[in-house]
Amino acid sequence: LLPADHVILDKQAFAASIESASKAAESGSLVTFGIVPSAPETGYGYIRAVAGSTDAARPVAEFVEKPSLERAESYVASGDYFWNSGMFLFKPEVYLAELEANSPEMLVACRNAVEKARKDLDFLRLDPEAFTACPANSIDYAVMEKTANAVVVPMQAGWNDVGAWSALWSVHERDAEGNVKRGDVLTHEVRNSYIHATHRLVAAVGLEEHVIVETADAVLVASKDRVQEVKTIVEQLRLQEREEPLIHRRVYRPWGSYETVDEGERFKVKRITVKPGAALSLQMHHQRAEHWIVVTGKALVTVGDRQVPLEANESIYIPLQEKHRLENPGEEPLELIEVQSGEYLGEDDIVRFEDHYGRL
Repeated sequence: LLPADHVILDKQAFAASIESASKAAESGSLVTFGIVPSAPETGYGYIRAVAGSTDAARPVAEFVEKPSLERAESYVASGDYFWNSGMFLFKPEVYLAELEANSPEMLVACRNAVEKARKDLDFLRLDPEAFTACPANSIDYAVMEKTANAVVVPMQAGWNDVGAWSALWSVHERDAEGNVKRGDVLTHEVRNSYIHATHRLVAAVGLEEHVIVETADAVLVASKDRVQEVKTIVEQLRLQEREEPLIHRRVYRPWGSYETVDEGERFKVKRITVKPGAALSLQMHHQRAEHWIVVTGKALVTVGDRQVPLEANESIYIPLQEKHRLENPGEEPLELIEVQSGEYLGEDDIVRFEDHYGRL
C-alpha cells in the first residue's frame, strides 16, 4: 500500500527494500517501511525498531507521534528510529485477520459497504451509510500499533513526503536563484521560491522563500515555511459558506466534464466536453435558457420534438422550460461553449426525464 503524495527518486534502492520486505511478508509479518532519517524532522511520525536487531526487517517496538526538536535529535542519534513513510506490505488475508482481531468494527463496516455497493458504469459505489459507520482510523492506529507481527524495513531511496507546496520546491530542479517556476512566470530578484501558474501570467518581484500558486479559482501567496497553514484559510471559506471548498472550476461527469469560464449577474459561461458516444440526460430547466456553440466535434441536440445535428461553428438556442438533450455521435470529443441566462443558474435547477447513468 502506497500513499498518493510522495516521491521516490532511487528506484533501485526502493526495489531492494521491497525484496527484503517480501520475505518478511511471506512469513506472515505486517511490514512497514521506515525512512532512515537525514535530519531531526519534527513534521513526521517515527517508528522505533527493537534495539539490537540486525535483521533486514526489524521488529517494531512502537509508533511515535511527531516529536519536539530535542526529542527528534535523540531519535536520530539512537539509530533505532525511522520516519514513518505510510507504506506497507502484507498478505491480504494476514491483514484482514489482524483487522478482525484488533479493529473488528472497521472490518464489519467495510464488508457491509462492499456487500451493499452498486455498480455505476466503471465505478463501484460503496454503500454510503455503511461506509460512514466505519471508524476514521489509519492502518497504524487500527492494526500496526496493536499487532505483535509488525516489522519495519529501513529504506534509503530518495523519499520525500510531498505533503505541501514547499515539498514540491524541494523535489524539483531549481534555477540559479533557487526558484522552481511552472507555467507562465516572470521574476525579478526572487529567490528560493516556488511559483506555479496554470491560467495567467504570474509576475513576482523582490521575494524570498515564498510559494505562489495560481489556479482558475484562487491564488495562494504564502511564506514557504508557513504554507501548511493554508488549512486555516479553507476553514474560513467553510465558515463563510463559500463554494470554493466544494466546487471546482472543472467538474467531471459520467459523460465528460464542464468548466466554468465566466459568470456574473444573470449569466454563466461554460466549456463543455462530451466523450465520444456519450449523452447528457434528457432534461429541462425552470429558470434558465441556454445557448450552445460547437467548437470542435459533432453534436446531436434534442430540443422538444426536434433532433438537430450540429458541427463546428454552428449553434442552437434552448428556451426556458424546454426538454433538451446533448449527445456526441462522433468518434472524437465534442467541445462546445454554453451560455446560460436567467434569474437563477444553480446546478440544482434541473429536471431529468431520461438518463443513461441512473441519475433520475
